[in-house]
Order: sequence, then structure tokens, then C-alpha cells
Amino acid sequence: MAWVYLVFAIAFEVIGTSALKASEGLTRLGPTAVAIVAYGGALGLLALVLQSIPVGVAYAIWSGLGIVLIAVIGWMAFGQRLDTPAVIGIVLIVAGIVVMQLFSDVT
Repeated sequence: MAWVYLVFAIAFEVIGTSALKASEGLTRLGPTAVAIVAYGGALGLLALVLQSIPVGVAYAIWSGLGIVLIAVIGWMAFGQRLDTPAVIGIVLIVAGIVVMQLFSDVT
């Protein structure tokens, strides 16, 4: 169940970060409220995850996938550019998560 919680924690974190961008510096009430609730949900779920999954593994997956998803959302929803070094970095992050999942005995 911890892995399901981790997936939802990542989703809430990505929603919160996207809403934070849309809040225009916390000046728009709706997106600001969404960001606060989403970050609260993300942290609550991450706390549950850490009962079963080592903190280094959970945080690496949470932050790594969050970075990748936010970069893609920034590109698609906010028109932010991803140049070649950014794409290479994203690929390396995903590769690191895959290597950790496939070959690490920690999980």
C-alpha cells in the first residue's frame, strides 16, 4: 500500500506545484488554496510512505518523478521551454529511478 500512497503523494505534490505557479505569487485565492491543500495531502501521504519505505528511496522517487512531471507540465501548460540539456537531465533522472528500482536491495 505504501507504493500507492507514494504515487498519490507525487500527484498531490505536482498538483500543488502547478497551482502555486497558477497562483501568481499567492495573489489568486483559488490556486493558492489548491496549492495549500495539495501540499498538505502530499506531506501527509509521504509521512505514511516513510513508515514502510526507506526515506532515501521514497524521497528520490518522489522528488525525481515530481521534477519530471513538473517539467512536462511547465512545457505543456505554461509554455516553458525545454532545451536539449533539460531533456537530457530529465532522461537521466528517469534512468536513475529505474536503476534504483531494478537493482537496489534497499527497496
